[in-house]
Amino acid sequence: MPIKLPATLPAYKTLAAEGVMVMDEDQAARQDIRPLRIALLNLMPKKIEAEIQFTRLIGATPLQIDLSLIRMSEHETRNTSAAHMESFYRPFAEVAASGDKFDGLIITGAPIEHLPFSQVSYWDELRQVFDWTQAHVQSIFGVCWGGMAMINHFHGIAKQPLDAKAFGCFRHRNLAPTSPFLRGFSDDLVIPVSRWTEVHQTDIEAVGGLTTLLGSEDVGPCLVEDPAHRALYIFNHLEYDSHSLKNEYDRDIAAGTQINVPVNYYPDNDPSQPPQNRWRSHGHLLYGNWVNQIYQSTPYDLAQIGG
Repeated sequence: MPIKLPATLPAYKTLAAEGVMVMDEDQAARQDIRPLRIALLNLMPKKIEAEIQFTRLIGATPLQIDLSLIRMSEHETRNTSAAHMESFYRPFAEVAASGDKFDGLIITGAPIEHLPFSQVSYWDELRQVFDWTQAHVQSIFGVCWGGMAMINHFHGIAKQPLDAKAFGCFRHRNLAPTSPFLRGFSDDLVIPVSRWTEVHQTDIEAVGGLTTLLGSEDVGPCLVEDPAHRALYIFNHLEYDSHSLKNEYDRDIAAGTQINVPVNYYPDNDPSQPPQNRWRSHGHLLYGNWVNQIYQSTPYDLAQIGG
């Protein structure tokens, strides 16, 4: 939550420049409190697993969150029961027709990196989602493939294939310490990565208007801010559970798929040992900061979003 200070107090300007959440007395007096409406467009095959990962993070702030679950309208879900989908999810077509607006939207990744975007069965509808957000969502967070799809749609930046899967826990640098999204972040941190594609930093810089907030010498840009579209794109997985990479590794080993031991994940790189979670705190920081930035910027009247 922000700290209320007189705007003329010297600490106000200093703290604001450092990225600390401050609010002057006039702003505080005008502010009404209501639950934040945040939606999750869940593209993952294991819906419940993704639900838990993201709601754990956005539900850890002091703010009240009203969560909505959204799915692609015509895409068949095989790994989650029809009863679960019917009970908890709304198809995007229904959401769009309703005129509903949201303070925030998370768009998850999907295990379809090998496909060109145009060959994804729901690509046309997903592009409709991206365009719809600009008038109906205050802040959008695209994750892994979801982030790559968004940055491609809005800026034409292509995902590039890797020679080998980027798989494990890689060191990242905090490139924008005063960003409100990185409030409380260390200068150096570990983030789980699991992908066959990447976005090149040179392509991001060529577009203009985008800022890379977190990056790695080993696996490239990680977190990119796109103010013009009120969006964040993260290509890695701060939402992962302790055993997410282990489950992927064990699945591939059981299937006879060629896969390397995830880098810097198991003690001594020994898969027989329990993995170590060294990213949990930064996951909570990032999504907590995102929720708090929404709280700071969103209109009290939802009808004014996108206006």
